[in-house]
Amino acid sequence: MQRYFLPVDFGRDKKFALDDATYHHFVQVLRAQIGQAAEFVTPTQQLFLAQLSSLDLEHHRAIMTIERQLEQTVELPIHVRLVCGLPKGDKADFITQKATELGASEIVFVKTTWSIADWRNKVAKKRQRLQTIALNAAQQAHRLMVPEVHYLDQLSQIDELPTDIGLVAWEESAKAGEQTHLAQVLTTIAEEQTLTVVFGPEGGLTPDEVTALQAVNYHPVGLGPRILRTETAPLYLLSAVSFATEMMAH
Repeated sequence: MQRYFLPVDFGRDKKFALDDATYHHFVQVLRAQIGQAAEFVTPTQQLFLAQLSSLDLEHHRAIMTIERQLEQTVELPIHVRLVCGLPKGDKADFITQKATELGASEIVFVKTTWSIADWRNKVAKKRQRLQTIALNAAQQAHRLMVPEVHYLDQLSQIDELPTDIGLVAWEESAKAGEQTHLAQVLTTIAEEQTLTVVFGPEGGLTPDEVTALQAVNYHPVGLGPRILRTETAPLYLLSAVSFATEMMAH
């Protein structure tokens, strides 16, 4: 069943009109007919089943009638913020899509010393594109929230992001055989806490950047014994979080 995120709450009403983007997909693309149902998520992460009850094709207007509220547990029990050094090509698209599917709460791209990509003069356009990718991925994955996508001009701004635990995925930690700290964090972090993890671009993070991150309480960790690509490491991290906090918790 299709799931859509409502741009505004419908309040106490039992009926609501589809916004333009949802109308286009539900009615024009999927050719929904009277009586067809879909799931809708409000800005407060409430989930409802609603049925198409009125359709005016001439004026592009569709009215949905709420059938019932649904209860689902689909979000990670902790908030995971990814801070990714700007990757080359379309890797930011890939990271955003897959990280959304895997449960990230926030995705931040940042210009680092060894970043080859440069988003100057196009940050707004990039963010808009990535936010749309996150929206579509969240709907496909049947999530209750859409991750926010942000951009930082420099890594030092990470100190402005509030977090309960900060980690930095560093290949030198993996090379040195460090394999325990991430597991320790994931077995002790409490529900609703925020975990922020920093990943380097293709060239990695410089030693000076890692030192600066350590100065603001970000701890280097290895992600297993293998060296992962910049677009693979965030997905490994999210998979590990899901396994530790969702699958092993039951």
